[in-house]
Amino acid sequence: MRVCVLGGGINGFSCAVCILEYFKIKGENVEVIVISEKFTPNTTGDGSAGLWGPYLLGDTSAAKVHQWSKGMHDFLENLWISEDAGEAGICLTPVIRVTTTDIPQADFWKDIVYGFKHLTQSQLDELNRNRAKKFKSGQQFITFTSEPRKLLPYLMKRFQSQGGRILKQKIENIYKFIEIADYDVVINCVGLGALNILNDKTMYPIRGQVSRVKAPWMYYVLLDDSDDGNYIIPNALTVVLGGTHQENNFNTSVCTKDKKFIIEGCKQIIPALSQAQHLYDWVGLRPGRVSVRLELERFGEKLLIHNYGHGGSGVTLAWGCAQDVLNILESALNIPKFKSKL
Repeated sequence: MRVCVLGGGINGFSCAVCILEYFKIKGENVEVIVISEKFTPNTTGDGSAGLWGPYLLGDTSAAKVHQWSKGMHDFLENLWISEDAGEAGICLTPVIRVTTTDIPQADFWKDIVYGFKHLTQSQLDELNRNRAKKFKSGQQFITFTSEPRKLLPYLMKRFQSQGGRILKQKIENIYKFIEIADYDVVINCVGLGALNILNDKTMYPIRGQVSRVKAPWMYYVLLDDSDDGNYIIPNALTVVLGGTHQENNFNTSVCTKDKKFIIEGCKQIIPALSQAQHLYDWVGLRPGRVSVRLELERFGEKLLIHNYGHGGSGVTLAWGCAQDVLNILESALNIPKFKSKL
């Protein structure tokens, strides 16, 4: 069986590794190749902090998000206790999430993380000291960060060590590619690229801008879930300050107005960040969609499995979605043909 994964981001390589390792263990003959126009360190994921947590997923069902995000959390947990934790950039991190609004914060995933609790009023009072706009509620728990700038090279190395191949190539139209390419299975993980190569008009960019600083005293994550909120996410060597979630904005240049909002907003939450050394700014376009698309299409004897539209949760859902892709592939190889959903 010849499998082609389109897309060199975290979802593409999660699918490639998951499929290749599974069929290798079963002793079946499988060839897997990843084709992408861009690879690390030039993917959208490379600029993100890699914090686990469902975010910007449109109308995707909570049940599916729970399933997929738990799959990734379990994957990160297994990596964290392995000798590969450092290479893969896995850290166990305390998180505080707060909001200034009266809208209850989502917590359908609270059984996945460690030590979930709601903040007490005294904890909120401490955070609200010297703040004009007060936090009204909050949560605390422990979860993982997995920096894509480390996790992606790790997955690529793991993939290639099992005989996986990588090809840098731009795909203009996925359906024409399937017609002429000699692959039995194509896994579509092209993210925002689906807007063009699939003409999927339900796709849209969600512009994210962040600043990275040097602040080694920051050891916990603080997220303001309010619409105009900031976030502070420590990585191994830097701290990510954010951010923006501007829908239908294709601008990939650093905006000075957004930078000011990010830096000043984060300093208001954690005044000690005034002493942090600014390193650089970064902008990326998250692959927004009305909901995550994970489903099968058939083209004669060929299979096309879509896995894209992960919004701001690419890292959070990657391995769980890859497991679902594998389940769909296994079922498709053993059940009668059925009609395409398109």
